[in-house]
Amino acid sequence: MSTFEPAYLALLRSGELKQRVQDAYERLHACDFCGRECRVDRYEKPGTCHTGVRALVSSFGPHFGEEDPLRGYRGSGTIFFAWCNLNCQFCQNYDISQLGHGREVEPEELAEMMLSLQAQGCHNINLVSPTHVVAPILAAVLIAAEAGLRLPLVWNTGGYDSLAALALLDGVVDIYMPDMKYADAEIAQKYSKIKDYPAVNQAAVREMHRQVGDLVLDENGIALRGLLVRHLVLPEGLAGTAEIARFLAGEVSRDTYINIMDQYRPCYKAAQLPPLDRPITRAEWERAVREAREAGLHRFDKREPRFFRILWGV
Repeated sequence: MSTFEPAYLALLRSGELKQRVQDAYERLHACDFCGRECRVDRYEKPGTCHTGVRALVSSFGPHFGEEDPLRGYRGSGTIFFAWCNLNCQFCQNYDISQLGHGREVEPEELAEMMLSLQAQGCHNINLVSPTHVVAPILAAVLIAAEAGLRLPLVWNTGGYDSLAALALLDGVVDIYMPDMKYADAEIAQKYSKIKDYPAVNQAAVREMHRQVGDLVLDENGIALRGLLVRHLVLPEGLAGTAEIARFLAGEVSRDTYINIMDQYRPCYKAAQLPPLDRPITRAEWERAVREAREAGLHRFDKREPRFFRILWGV
């Protein structure tokens, strides 16, 4: 039987979790939670992420489409936050991330969502696009933990998190699930309107791994703690899979668990940005997997590519 205890409980008992909440809200006066480091006083006006002090939630509920170690057999308890610190021109959830479809919630209501997901039997609390709302999330975790929350926390992020934000999350987050979107800064600027993505992203992933290590599963294959990387394959190799895989194998861990995702399809403004105006081919996805294996990675999400069966009938 698993004896797992989520990381945040130790900080709750010591009183440190309450201090982290206070520190996070203080940082909103000159926000530096993401790689943009816009330094906006979010008590006075929204940051570059279009968000002030309160989080906006688009939806929440059990999710059965996540990676196998997260969804398990009872689902991953996802909370989707509106707006984003990135501006991906091909975002498949652009109505949430770029149009801001959601509603403002207080930390107390956010905590109620977490407790509801636990009551529904979910394996974890999966915080989707959380980087720009570190403060209200920490406040909600404090409230929920005091009320009995005992599930692992998943930080499901675009991977453009600052080291300052990650310092606040050290000992709070159990499972980090960052994207590694690009290996080239110019490509990141062109398609996601962000500077220095590879440098910020790689520094963040190193720190995430330092905090939680390689992905650890329980006896049923459910994730308890560790790093799980997502990498979306883009047309014509724009994502830089080989370079990212070499970074992970050489500078993080050859045991990094990675999901090389096949589901790219043109969304949002992609139709005006060739070659992003077409889905990837099966050959492009298979090449990406081969490059990751050649770099030394060996822990992959075990699902067969579902999108190709839909798109190509194979």
